[in-house]
Amino acid sequence: MGKFCEVCNKGTMSGNNVSHSNRKSKRAWAPNVQTVHVIVGGTPQKLNVCTRCLRSGKVERSV
Repeated sequence: MGKFCEVCNKGTMSGNNVSHSNRKSKRAWAPNVQTVHVIVGGTPQKLNVCTRCLRSGKVERSV
């Protein structure tokens, strides 16, 4: 499972961990991606969708 949303294409962001002594090392922030059953074009499919898209109603979940 890739760490990106198949609805809004939100993916991982990169940045730095910064210690108290101001040393920097690379790190990544991943979106909260869930595998859910959604209805796309009238047919149910499994998609990787971020929770922001689920909460805002950009996809219709199938039961």
